[in-house]
Amino acid sequence: MEYLLLIVDDPAAPTYVPEEDNIQEWVADLDRRGASRVGNRLRPPSDATTVTVRDGKTILTDGPFTESKETIAGFDLIDVENLDEALEIAAAHPMARFGRVEVRPVWPFE
Repeated sequence: MEYLLLIVDDPAAPTYVPEEDNIQEWVADLDRRGASRVGNRLRPPSDATTVTVRDGKTILTDGPFTESKETIAGFDLIDVENLDEALEIAAAHPMARFGRVEVRPVWPFE
């Protein structure tokens, strides 16, 4: 089953410590499991454009869709047996210590 991991910055979390960010080890573990589909960082919210269509008109707004101190910093799409395995993988992500990791099941179109 596929799960999307949303990697979230959290200004209230402990300070980021590069020496403790073992992202390469985390990615290597996903590769060993055969669970990784795709993942990457995202540019900051200041580089975002939000698209809205109302009454047939397209409205473009600079920035993210919501005002928030927490921002989505990256994502990973994984394919694992079940939610428990997805949660285990999310808990091992370095940003679980320095931010948050939101886990969402992918809901494929039929």
